[in-house]
Formats: sequence, C-alpha cells, structure tokens
Amino acid sequence: MSAPPVASGVPITSRTQLVDYIAAGAKPRDAWRIGTEHEKFAFNLADLRPLPYDGQPGSIRALLEGLTRFDWQIVEENGNPIALKRGDCNITLEPGGQFELSGAPLATLYQTCDETEQHLREVKSVASEFGVGFLGDGFNPKWPREAIPIMPKARYEIMREYMPKKGKLGLDMMLRTCTVQVNLDFDSEADMVRKFRVSMALQPIGTALFANSPFVEGKPSGLLSTRSQVWLDTDPDRCGILPFVFEPGMGYERYVDWMLDVPMYFAYRGGRYIDLSGRSFRDFMAGKFRDEVGDEPRITDFTDHLTTAFPEVRLKRFLEMRGADGGPWGRLCALPALWVGLLYDSVALDAAAELIKDWTVEEIVTLRYHVPRHALATPFRRGTLQDVAKRVLASARAHWGRPRRDRTGERDESSFLNELVEIAETGRTPAQVKLDEFHGPWNGSVDPLFREYAY
Repeated sequence: MSAPPVASGVPITSRTQLVDYIAAGAKPRDAWRIGTEHEKFAFNLADLRPLPYDGQPGSIRALLEGLTRFDWQIVEENGNPIALKRGDCNITLEPGGQFELSGAPLATLYQTCDETEQHLREVKSVASEFGVGFLGDGFNPKWPREAIPIMPKARYEIMREYMPKKGKLGLDMMLRTCTVQVNLDFDSEADMVRKFRVSMALQPIGTALFANSPFVEGKPSGLLSTRSQVWLDTDPDRCGILPFVFEPGMGYERYVDWMLDVPMYFAYRGGRYIDLSGRSFRDFMAGKFRDEVGDEPRITDFTDHLTTAFPEVRLKRFLEMRGADGGPWGRLCALPALWVGLLYDSVALDAAAELIKDWTVEEIVTLRYHVPRHALATPFRRGTLQDVAKRVLASARAHWGRPRRDRTGERDESSFLNELVEIAETGRTPAQVKLDEFHGPWNGSVDPLFREYAY
C-alpha cells in the first residue's frame, strides 16, 4: 500500500492533465527499471499470533522504530509511526500489520535481489530482539479476521467501512493477504498497451505458478490461492480483469476515463482524510464536493486515487504485475525474473503477444475465475494452464540467456526461474506441497508452517 499522501499539487482543470501525468511515465529503453514490492506477515514466535501495533515489546511500532538504526526515517500519522523511508525505498504497513517493502527502481535483477537480501538482514536483526518472525504466504494460514490487529491509518478506516458494501471478502483482502509484485516501464503509449494486454492475459499464469495460500483458519480452504479468490469478491468496481484493455482505442485516455468513474475512497487535506467513498473522481472534478474538501481537486488527489484501483495489472506511470501470492524469501526474485524476461525482451514479448492474440476476453476472465482453485490444472482449450506456463517460462528464460549490456561476469539470472520451471514441469504448486505436508508430517496442523517457511 502506498505511503501517506501529500496534500499539494497543481489544481486539475482538465482531463488532459491526468492523461499527461500518466504519459510522462514513458521512458527510453535504457532508462527502464525494475521495482519489486513484497508483503509479509509478522508474528510472535512464542504463540504465532499477529503483532499488535503497540503495547508490548514485540509490536509493529517497535519494529519500525528499531529499523531506524539502519538510517530509515520514520513517517508519522497523528503521532504514530506508520511507515519508513530511505532514499527511493519505503516500508509501509498494510491494514493488518503486513510489512511491505516498496523497493527502489533498479537497473538489474541482481540489484533488486540484493536490495531484498539487505532488507531481510535488517528486519531479522530487529525482529530477533523481540521474538518476532516473518512469513511469506498469500493468506494468513491460521488466524481469523477478528484476531488481526488494525493499524492506525485513517485511510484504512474509510476502506474498512466501505469494503463490506461492495463485496464479502474485502476485509479479508485488507487484513489477511500478502502479495509480491513487480513494477515495470514502457517507452511509449503503444508499448504500454502491448505490455498491458500481454501481462493482463497472462496474469493467471503468474497466479498459478505462485499459488501459495491453501489454508484458512488452520484448515485447507479447498483452494490453492485463497488470496486470489478473495480478490474475486472484494470490489467489482476496481478489481479483476479489465476487458477494455483488449479493445480498440485502448491507451492512456481510456485508462483515465475508467479511473474517473472508479469510486473514490478519500481526499487528503490539512493532515486529515475526508471520506468521499463511493463517489466518482469525475464528479470531484466537476466541483460537486468542493464544500466538503475545501478546494478544487489537485493532481496529488489523482495520484492517490490511482493507488485505490486494484486490477490484476495496474497502470500508474509504470505497470504493476499484481497476480502473485506472497511466498518464501527465495522465490521473491522469481517474479521480477519472470515478468522482466517476458516484457523487457522484444523477442519474448513478440512470442507472448502471438500466444495470446486469439484469446478472447471471456477465456481470460474464465481463467481468472478458476485459477484460485485449480492453478496449473485449470483447463484451457485442449489442454491446461500448465501447458501455457511451460511456453511462457521458456520465453522468459531465453531472455536471460541472450547477450545484454547489463550483464556482468558469469552471473546467470535465469537461475531465479529454476523453481518456477520445476513447478511448471511437475504441475505441483507451492500450495500443493504444503497440503501434502499438512496431511503428512504436520499431522493436520498449520503451526509447523510458521517454523518451516519463516524467513
């Protein structure tokens, strides 16, 4: 989730400003970067419970304050530390205390992996002093919603009130899910559209390969990606596959038009969040909420609003791949390896575009609907999603084997895809491995998961 907003910026006088804002994200190829974000559950090693925000030595607040020894700067809201900033990196809190690292935009995969490793060393150093562990999983495997502490962030109060009006599982999304995502660049509107279509169509493959959340409240959920299923019943106005991405005329303007009608959550003024939930940004621009907000909408209102849409692929000034469950530390570099291999390589991107060119929107939506339960075994045409995953991984892997200007020494980045290749070849997702352990050596308990899969 994004860091606290800044109540400033140029007043919005026309839709063109919003289009220009997104268009300004286009970069020449040599300026393309990799930005990786990942969330994780913090828990007490003694009883496996999620950490409260405050009130005990092992708390979310204590972790944030402890990390300042590594030159992280505290960001406060109403006197409470709710985020950290260091250079281009942020550590933020999801509503249920999930710790998120939003990494810097970096030039190479090895740099983003080094950043992840440094973060691991730092958080483990602080956590060890409080008897705290971290778990990468798509959905909290043990605790009910009522057992999850709420973080003191005002925007989350607005969301918690609004979510149940739109879907049954929005609060579970907020409190009990974790993801890993990668943010990637484009060099033009046409390049953005091509990458958007390819990544949106192939997002169910990413969900299947990273399916890692088979438990709810200590028992098998009947799903392989419970996290992914939760998103299907969160908010249809702002989530899922976006059919218009595949239609003629897709571009910056079409995405802006969609965002203008996505219901708002808030505006931020004078250090406080003003509840505008359910109302459109289009009406905000028409001056309908001026008395409540106190002035006209500003470009920072739009940048905040962009963060409140949750499609499978999200456009800001870059494209965000949002379909994967959180997972163990060793798999965090696999996601950028997959999507960089597909979208930053012209040969791989051509192959992916050719692969999906005759897929219908109905087929893609159907894949999205079935993949939480069946993952790679999801039927597709005359085969399964496993067949598609093998082809996709072959294209991504080929990218890392081709000569590139950013390659140094003998390092082979394709090794980050090895686990995904094995998953695709065997058809056994991380969730299925955990289910076997649950029914075998774990003796019907998820408690060993916190030990064996902790960071």
